Amino acid sequence: MAYRNGLKQLHFDLVSTTGPLVRLFDAETAHKIGILAAKLGFFPRETRPDPPSLRTVVWGREFPNPLGVAAGFDKDAEVVEPLLGLGFGFVEVGSITPLPQPGNPKPRAFRLPEFGAVINRYGFNSEGLDAARERLAAFRRRQAEQGAAFPGGMLGVNLGKNKTSEDAGADYSTGVTKLGEFADYLVINISSPNTPGLRSLQGRQELESLVRRVKQTRDGMKWDARGPPPLLVKIAPDLTEADMTDIAAVALEQGVDGLIVSNTTITRPGPIAEHPLGKEAGGLSGRPLFEMATEVLREMYTLTGGKLPIVGVGGVSSGADAYAKIRAGASLVELYSSFAYEGPKLVPRVKRELAALLERDGFASVAEAVGADHRREAAPAKVLAGAAAAAK
Repeated sequence: MAYRNGLKQLHFDLVSTTGPLVRLFDAETAHKIGILAAKLGFFPRETRPDPPSLRTVVWGREFPNPLGVAAGFDKDAEVVEPLLGLGFGFVEVGSITPLPQPGNPKPRAFRLPEFGAVINRYGFNSEGLDAARERLAAFRRRQAEQGAAFPGGMLGVNLGKNKTSEDAGADYSTGVTKLGEFADYLVINISSPNTPGLRSLQGRQELESLVRRVKQTRDGMKWDARGPPPLLVKIAPDLTEADMTDIAAVALEQGVDGLIVSNTTITRPGPIAEHPLGKEAGGLSGRPLFEMATEVLREMYTLTGGKLPIVGVGGVSSGADAYAKIRAGASLVELYSSFAYEGPKLVPRVKRELAALLERDGFASVAEAVGADHRREAAPAKVLAGAAAAAK
């Protein structure tokens, strides 16, 4: 069975045992320690191959496995290589804003460990496009020099707007111009709850205008034989049925290449509302987000007719969670909060569990399982229709 090498697993486990010590610090400081540890080479390097069932092709790009790091962990593209080295199938950096900005005042990140949750109101703290461009250019140079010795996996670039900007379209277009050449896919993030007015860009007219402008910028650039990087839109989980219908329509009409579902929620479900930190402003991520985000994913898959690849994110902490997202319609899956809590050992565990579930249910690949729940739901209707026809 994949990922069973004892010595390699021991390395992952040992590094992860430092987690409780790091979490003695506040959430933001602990995050910075994690980034520093990755920079200094303390993250283990996965050498065990992924099972063939986890390999998947999306947008014509081959992912070694469908598990990625969500935007927010590596905000400034500092540790892409160490994260891919852990065995992630892809890493999404950002959100990156055109100009450097400090984000919201501290403290702005809060752990709720008993719920496996985090509340943050970072507000797109970013070193800006120029700093990210320099790092991503160096990343691609190292990748070209090392060839097969370099960790496999794809790179997503998540773009944001500056807080004081009055022209969102210009901000996202500038991001495409400066970073598009390094990206395997690009993301328009219009769903963070921590930048005033950002979520209003999810409205139908605003989204149509924004996507049209950003796509025009991308399509006007010169690309290699692979063509331009796919353009995705990241949406919130706090959407009405009308909101979701509008977003699906715009995505299909304007030729969006995919969706990321979803960002953090401003709601405080269940006991979170009664928690002492539950009243902190910001977006809630982690386990309490799973059901809400997965239902929005399921609905968006239905509304788009399964025509657009969806990246499922929100509350993933196990192979079963990843599998549920895939069956609901996700072609790829991301995590973040659970990684912050569990450390590197989470990565091989989630992949191992996911591979076992695919095998159990007779799926030879991730692609075969995408949207499986929708096919199962449709089957009884077809049986009933057939029975009714036979009875006539």
